[in-house]
Formats: sequence, structure tokens, C-alpha cells
Amino acid sequence: MPKGLPFQVKKMIFSPVPTIADKNTASISRRVGCGIFIATWMYLAGCDLLGAQKSNLMTNWWSLRPIAAQAVPEGDEELYHPIDRFLSKERHAQGLETVGPADKLTLLRRVYLDLTGLPPSPAEQQAFLGNTSVDAFEQIVDQLLDSEQHAVRYARHWLDVLRYADTDSRMTAAPGIHLWRDWIINALNEDLPYDDFVQIQLTGRRANERTRMSATGYRSEREPRPGDMFALGFLARGGGKGENAENLAINAVDTISSAFMGMTVACAKCHDHMFDPVSEIDYYSMKALFDPLVLRKVTLADAATLMEAGKVRAETEKARAPLEKKRTDLLAPYKQRLYNERVAMLPPDVRAVILKSEKERSVEEQKIADDYFPILRIDGGKINAILPDDIQKQSRKLEKELDEVNESLRSAPQIPVFYTVEIDPVREQEKSYILTSADPSRPELKNEVKAGWPFFDGEVDFREGRIEAFADWLTAPENPLFARVAVNRMWQWHFGWGLHKQSSDFGKQAGLPSHPALLDWLALEFVKSGYSMKYMHRLMVTSDAYRMKSDIPPAFAASQKIDPNNIFLWHFRLQRLGAEPIWDTIHLAAGRLDLKIGGRSFTPDGDDSSQRRGVYITRGFATNRDVTPQFLQTFDVDDGRVPCPIRTQTVTAPQSLFLMNSPEVESASARLASRVRKETANDLKQAIELTYRLTVARPPSTTEQNLAFDYLEGDAERLNHLAWLIFNLDEFIYVR
Repeated sequence: MPKGLPFQVKKMIFSPVPTIADKNTASISRRVGCGIFIATWMYLAGCDLLGAQKSNLMTNWWSLRPIAAQAVPEGDEELYHPIDRFLSKERHAQGLETVGPADKLTLLRRVYLDLTGLPPSPAEQQAFLGNTSVDAFEQIVDQLLDSEQHAVRYARHWLDVLRYADTDSRMTAAPGIHLWRDWIINALNEDLPYDDFVQIQLTGRRANERTRMSATGYRSEREPRPGDMFALGFLARGGGKGENAENLAINAVDTISSAFMGMTVACAKCHDHMFDPVSEIDYYSMKALFDPLVLRKVTLADAATLMEAGKVRAETEKARAPLEKKRTDLLAPYKQRLYNERVAMLPPDVRAVILKSEKERSVEEQKIADDYFPILRIDGGKINAILPDDIQKQSRKLEKELDEVNESLRSAPQIPVFYTVEIDPVREQEKSYILTSADPSRPELKNEVKAGWPFFDGEVDFREGRIEAFADWLTAPENPLFARVAVNRMWQWHFGWGLHKQSSDFGKQAGLPSHPALLDWLALEFVKSGYSMKYMHRLMVTSDAYRMKSDIPPAFAASQKIDPNNIFLWHFRLQRLGAEPIWDTIHLAAGRLDLKIGGRSFTPDGDDSSQRRGVYITRGFATNRDVTPQFLQTFDVDDGRVPCPIRTQTVTAPQSLFLMNSPEVESASARLASRVRKETANDLKQAIELTYRLTVARPPSTTEQNLAFDYLEGDAERLNHLAWLIFNLDEFIYVR
């Protein structure tokens, strides 16, 4: 299916309240309840229930209109950068003055932490100070964007939006999910065009590499590029454990619409969207795109590893068999007694079903037996409660022997696996329905839906596949949401806020962008660049707006009064570092940060070994334990259960307590002091300067140098206390 489909906006249609003849009772209750709520809201808002005014407004809503070409405003000659021309025009209209550029080392630390998540080394600081060429800063930007550490930094941003988690009690794909994270890092490292970045995560292929034609005129599916299978971890991450296979499709719709469309389509799960032109039918039509998907487990080991693992397992099972039989025979009478007691307590009709053999049961009876299986299952704890003492001793002895046999499995080669997704031909032929209250077990069989998606009317060519057709529409240059949402996210990551503040909600409730002309100009530039994310990063950080200082001198009190929230960017926004750059900077200063790319996630254990970058710290959710380490939680890292468009930036006591009392900071302080003593030969003045440069990327002021020198009292051993003090400065965890 070719890219560039015409983009049309659907009008909001409010379905009439159903009658008893139309719907089942549960559906009536749901629809009528929602209808009453919507009617009340409309009344309070002064709108008619039919929503004519709302429909007209949403048809012309800014984010759904085609992106209009924007001429770069005329401006002063010194404002050569297009971004600054746009901003200057709006600041002038507001009567705002800019605070001026940041000093060189402040700017250097800012751009290093922004683009790589790592501070500049003392040598890099000196080199930048000594570079007097007019494009010295642009040279640094190019160097950072070419660094593989840039991809590590920006992968973390995307992983938040795409709800990456290493572990989730509802996720089947946890084994090997880190390979999806590593694919994202590699994609950003090679500057994979953004449309391909999205296409591959949805389909496993680039749009122009799906099929091929043989010399005889036979068209067949093209083999995916090596490694691109791991991009499908994005969809596999949504596959839940248990019987609800439809959760995979539901999670796909919710995440894709939020991440790539910037629309809260998920609000239409149970009723038509109250604000945006998304009906309940739209939601379940989009879900139908993904309904045929199922998880597929892929073994990644080579043949020799598989053979060796199979040999060890066979030997283990052979050794287990006599022990398991002996234990089964020992416990059988007691299990049967408990089972019979439970069966006797069942209702007569259910008991009659349970007492039949499986071959004698009808399909309906087998369903009843399956439903009662958890009740009748005899767990180990229950059986142990009724065992005589001598039988318990024999059972424990056999359990111990079985555990010893199982130990041999630990010596077997580990079999790496990855969960991908594929189309199930059987599910592809099944119908899709609206779900009552979004419950997969309650399909509305009278409300069938066809595959489709919101904001597009017309005939869709599904010959290459449902998801492929949607992906082509989504990534088409004519789609006004696709590029706008992406460049707004990038702006948010550089400047703290997006040009549209709600970066995952471009709908009616989220309001209007602060700089619509600039947003559209950036979106078109993104398309013209071939969707190069590195090009957009460079464009944004080389602007004067990015290079301004964050301090507000007293002379700018008038500007502060006019624009206290800095909507018009007359100074740079002070930003607190995220958890990962804080972690990385601490361990980099201590000389123990491992910069290796890729691999399994790790859980910090507080020991003195080398540490990996923060992006590789395990995160996730489980009902019975903390998966996300306390350090990440303290600095506002989400656990990946839902998309995180922007992290909260709190200021809390636990953050200070971590920097003051944690084993990680104590160990890093000691290591940093040892490093400084070694590199300066215990020259205290040089040691003080190096400590500042390694932590806050600048030399100390004269006052700071004198205070630190007096504090050390001539004792180089006190440098670990000085390191601890600087780790606890506000400046250490904030970007100016």
C-alpha cells in the first residue's frame, strides 16, 4: 500500500440511547449511564447533546488540520537561526527581553547531559574553552550526536513513552525484552528515519521492504532484516499472561495512539470520547487491526547449545523419575482424601460433571470442570497439614533428594529466548466486536466492527496486511499528527516543556500549543529531512533559545512579571536531572561507570564493582515485590505499566537522603577522592579543582576554592568528605 494516503477527519457521531430491543441489559446500563453523564456535561458546558458545535470545532481542531507551510519571520541580522526568528517575533509582541547567553562551561555541561546523559570530562572542558572558532559549539553538538552514548540517552526517553519494563506480572515477554530496548538504542545510533523507526516496531519491516518480485513475476514476502525482529518487542510487551489474548491488541491501541498519534483514543473504550472525534466503534475498529496477533516464542541459542541443554535435561528427568514416583505413591492416599472431601462439598449438578471422565463430558461440561479446577487442586501446603509425622519426614527427604537432582539443571547452558508477534490465521478470520466495559470476556455479539482507525474515512487497501495499511497511513507525510507529535516530544526533551505542553494529548481537552507556527515549521522540517531525529536535535540545540542562561538577573523583573512561566522562552528553564544521568554522573566521577552498549538489565546491589549506565537498571512491576529499585522510584521513574510522556520532577526528602546516606554515594565519594589524590599527587589545590570539574563540570570559584582548602585542613584523606559535599549540592542534580 503506497504512502501518502489522503488524510480526512471524521465527525463526532453521538449514538442514540439504545432501546431494550437493541441491546442486552448490561450494555443498556452502560450506555445509558454514559449518556446521562455526557448530557449533564454538555448542559453545564452550554452545548447541545447532539454535539453539532463540538463536531464542527473538532473537524477544524488545530492538530487535525494539515500542516501549513510557515515562512520564517524577518528579524534582526544577528538572529540567523529560524527557531529564534519565530520566538523573537512572539517575545517582541509580549514586550519581553531575553537574559542573554549562558557562559561556555554552563552551556557545555547542559548539552553534554542533554545529548548523552554524561558530563564533559576536565579535558573536554579545557578543549572547549580553548576553541575560539565561531562554530565551536556546533562542533561539540556534532561530536555528541555521533557518540553511541547519545543513543543510550535518547533511548531512555523513548522507552518511557513506549512503556518499557523488564518485568511486569502481566507480561509474558519478559525473557528477552531487553533486546527490544537494545534495538531502539541501535536504531537511534544509526539515525534510523523516524517513519521507519515506527514502521518496524509495528510490522517488523520497513515499508519498502515487505515484498519482493522474482524474475518469473512471483511476489513473495521479503525476509526481514537481521535484528529487526527485536523491534516487535514493542507489541509483544503488551501480551499478558492468562486467557485474555485480547489484551495484546488493547495495549497496542492504547500505546500507539498515545505515543505516535498524540491522541487519547483509550478514552473511547467504554463510550464515545467526550471531547475528541473518536467513537467507541473507532476504538474497537483500531483494536481489530491487532486482534489477529499472537505471541511467538523464539529460541536464540545455536544448535550446539540446544543439544547440550537437551542432554542435561534428559539426564535430570531420568534421575527424577523414580524419586517423583515414590513421592507420588506416598502422598496419593492423602491427596485423594482431600480431593474427595472437596468434591463432596460441590453442588450436585457440578459434582456429577466432575465425577465423569473427560471423554464423557460435553464441551459445556468440560468448561465447568475447568472452572472448578483451581478449587479442587491440592496444593503442597494443604496436603502437608494432614500428613502423619512419619509420612512428612519421608516426603521432606524425597523433596531434598529431588532438589539435589535439580541442581544439575543449573549447570546446563541457558537458552536465551525472545517473544515476538505474528498473525494467527485462525484469529485473522474471526470477527471483532465492541467489548462491554472493555472486558475481553464480554463481547457485544450484536456489535461487530471492521478493522479501521480514527481520523480516516475511505477505502483501505489491506492486501499487505491490516497493521501494514495502518502503519502506512500513520507515517505518511500528509498525516498532521505524526510529525507534530514527534517534534513536540523532542522539543520537550531539550527545553523541559513541549511547544504543546501535553505531549501525548493533542486533543480538545489539552488546549492549544504555545507556538503553533513554530511547531508546524519544525514538523515540515522534520519531514523534509527524511525524518532524521539527529537533524532535529541539532536544529533545536544550536538555537540561541537553547544557549540562553537560566539565571534571571534583577533587571529582568518586568519580563518575569509578564511571563512568569517562561512560555516565550526568554531564559532557559532550570531542570532537575533524571534518575539515570544522576546515577551515571556519580559513577563516572568515581571512575567506575561501564559504558558498554547493550545486554541484560541489572539490579544495583550496592557493592563496589563496576556499574553500568542507568538505562540498564531493571525496572518493572510485580504484585509481591519491588522490581523498580528504590533509587529510581525516589527520582520519579515510572515502572512501565503505562506510557510516561513526561516524568514528574519532584523535590523530596528521600532524594536528599539518598545523596547523603546511600551506600552508592558513600562508595563513589571514597573512589572519587582516591582518584583525585592519585591524579594530582595529593596537591590539595589541584585536587579541589579536579573534584569540582569531575562532578559539576567547572572549576571552583575563588571563594569555593578557599573554603574547600580550609575545610581539608591540609589532610588529603578528607577529600572523600569534600566529594560527598559536592554530590549533595543542588547544582549537582540540576541543569542550569
